[in-house]
Amino acid sequence: MHSNPMNIPPVSIATAKAALAAQFASPALRQRATMLWGPRGVGKSSVVRQVAAQHGVPLVDLRLTTIEPVDIRGAIYADEVQGKTVWFPPEFLPAPDLPAGILFLDELTAADQRLQISAYSLILDRRVGNYRLPDGWQVVAAGNASFHGAVSHDMGTALADRMFHFHVQATVEAFLAHALEQGYAPEVMAYLRIRPDKLDDTQAQLAADHLVGASPRGWEDVSHVLQSGLPEAQQRLFVQGRIGAANAAEFFGVLRELQAGADVLQLLAAAPGAATLALLPRTLDGLYALVYGLVAAASAAQAMARALEVAAAFTELRADLALPLREAQTLAMELLLQRALQQGLADTVLASPAYQQHAAQRAARAAGSPR
Repeated sequence: MHSNPMNIPPVSIATAKAALAAQFASPALRQRATMLWGPRGVGKSSVVRQVAAQHGVPLVDLRLTTIEPVDIRGAIYADEVQGKTVWFPPEFLPAPDLPAGILFLDELTAADQRLQISAYSLILDRRVGNYRLPDGWQVVAAGNASFHGAVSHDMGTALADRMFHFHVQATVEAFLAHALEQGYAPEVMAYLRIRPDKLDDTQAQLAADHLVGASPRGWEDVSHVLQSGLPEAQQRLFVQGRIGAANAAEFFGVLRELQAGADVLQLLAAAPGAATLALLPRTLDGLYALVYGLVAAASAAQAMARALEVAAAFTELRADLALPLREAQTLAMELLLQRALQQGLADTVLASPAYQQHAAQRAARAAGSPR
């Protein structure tokens, strides 16, 4: 069992992103490097790119496992005028005419230790050889610790003392928000809403000494497989090759229940009232599959308005079904509102009688008054 030397609490990738953005906005904090620790596929590289885009600055992304130590220090040549050898800095390091940006040193802990020495110079002194990093640049590094199950070299306390450290951990809420924004397959989102422990099974993978396991990046690929149009036999082959045989077997078992649930397009076309209620799912898996299916289908004003009506009908199902109907309804309404904001359909939501009634009922419950 790998030990866990982290003496800082884990944070979500969204929290780490907000912190990096705030750090870049502060010229003083920007001078200190930041290290992102976390398991594979959690999104460390993605958030660094997003922060650079958010501030409208260039990003230099160095994957340290793919370069040699001399690549950072540069080439040496003989300057006959000065009578000495001089180092030419590499072209990929930020030039003086680029006053601000983010230098990202990815896979720092997995890099060859000789290469780490050059990288550490950029982290500690913001320079290597005769090259000096412009003052407006922020250095962000990322890597895995040994307990994340990846190749990792220990980081000494002297280096660690020169950096801010964030221990990034996968959370299903952050993943689902990203998945919704990126248009992942509704089945993947519904499955992970029901089975959040399956988002990242690194520890179980290590304990069983398995090579392949589930991770946030893996579920992204599973989504692409489901959306590929491949026959089911080939989908199974790709999915088990990405998240492992046991995870794939459980996923496809639940997937059958999800796909056997409500037909979203049929529900959107159904008349309100009894016709809608007759088509609503009666299982937990089916209920959450419908939630994410409605969100995926609500890409136009008419579909959005009807999806809100369907979500409003959840609480009209029989109470003896023992389903979290109110919670599912609230989730659906919140996700549909998020989708509307992305699609420019906010007015459709705010004008919807179904949404207005839901908002009024929530306000009444919050105030503690009967409704």
